[in-house]
Amino acid sequence: MRVAIYCGSRMGGNPIYVEKAIELGKFLANHGIGIVYGGSIIGLMGKVADEVLVHGGEVVGVMPTFMQWKEVTHQGLTELVFVETMHERKAKMIELADAFIALPGGAGTMDEFFDVLTLSQVGQHTKAICLYNINHYYDSLQAHLQHTVDEGFMLKSQQDQIGVVSSPEELMLFINQL
Repeated sequence: MRVAIYCGSRMGGNPIYVEKAIELGKFLANHGIGIVYGGSIIGLMGKVADEVLVHGGEVVGVMPTFMQWKEVTHQGLTELVFVETMHERKAKMIELADAFIALPGGAGTMDEFFDVLTLSQVGQHTKAICLYNINHYYDSLQAHLQHTVDEGFMLKSQQDQIGVVSSPEELMLFINQL
């Protein structure tokens, strides 16, 4: 099994984000779960990748060629795939992943999360989609999604496709139930 990791290219302002990213990377590797991610060595995404690698797990990076800077691209991955555009990156990550996990992050993380959610809603995949709610990071997004349901712009069944988890164990329970 391989999961797509969507998360920040920055560390965030609270050390708990780094701590939990490292914890998740170790957990995934120790349970034989590989990751596919953006291919960078920086931010939370770099921390997760490093931890998976340290514990003998598979890490596939997908990097657009225009972002191929030596100080950004992770040089120690199991596999590094180059694509031309950000759209190709998202498509390749979706193709290579069996599930999707969004840790805290910014606009890019939200773009990736909503892309896989939308594709699920229109029947393009049936893979698990999770928000890893570290330090209540996604509480306001959950409230917004509920508002979207309440206002009739999203079905409750579509909202229920999103697993909101706060530990690696909860993540595994959600992924394994699908």
